[in-house]
Amino acid sequence: MARRSRAATHGSVTEDAIASIRRMILAGELRAGDRLPPESDLSAQLSVSRSSLRETVRALALLGVLATRQGDGTYVTSLEPDVLLEATAFVVDLMPETLDHELLQVRRILEPAATEIAASRITDSQLAELRACLDRIESAGSMKDRFEADVQFHNLIVEASGNRTLASLNRSMSSRTLRLQRWRAATEPSVFVRASTEHESIYQALVARDGELARAVDLTHIAGGEASLRRKRRLEEHDAGLVGPTAVVAADG
Repeated sequence: MARRSRAATHGSVTEDAIASIRRMILAGELRAGDRLPPESDLSAQLSVSRSSLRETVRALALLGVLATRQGDGTYVTSLEPDVLLEATAFVVDLMPETLDHELLQVRRILEPAATEIAASRITDSQLAELRACLDRIESAGSMKDRFEADVQFHNLIVEASGNRTLASLNRSMSSRTLRLQRWRAATEPSVFVRASTEHESIYQALVARDGELARAVDLTHIAGGEASLRRKRRLEEHDAGLVGPTAVVAADG
């Protein structure tokens, strides 16, 4: 019990130190790129032991807030979205498969809006990248290459929206999207033909700088993934004896 109490106290001290450094950053006492004060000075300033401070630094480094340079000290990172949200991908991968539908719902909310914005901002060079990406999808020598090019296609579009936070969040969900694509390909042979047609429609809408159309076709594309996931869940429930065949057919429609 005493050991547990000491551990809880130590955790509380670390949490307090993390909160203190957060306040320092928000107050402008520490800015992006700044080097932290020497360990002895900062531990005294925060009223924590050096071991607790080291644990604090490790925790904030995992969150992308701090970066330790061997032999040079610890610095505040750029605090840019792609750095701070990098850990999100790790967390998303740990989420149970039962939450895949929620991730797709998030994607359905965010990506079509980003695609609409991208239509008015995308450059000719970015369109050329998208065209090359579509060509890689069609000429891919393996499923893995095809899926990765597919994810890149969507990431490029969101990046073209100019919203770095949205682009970082989108990349964080890419690995889960890839997992669902593999299942769709294994169970729905026609998915490649449908996906190719939808990708081309999205691309042509962007070429035309038609935001409303780009949003609509992207939404349709993502909705197909959601329908497949519903079918997957119904099939799993059917195999487990939880639903009858009628429910599976309904989900397939």
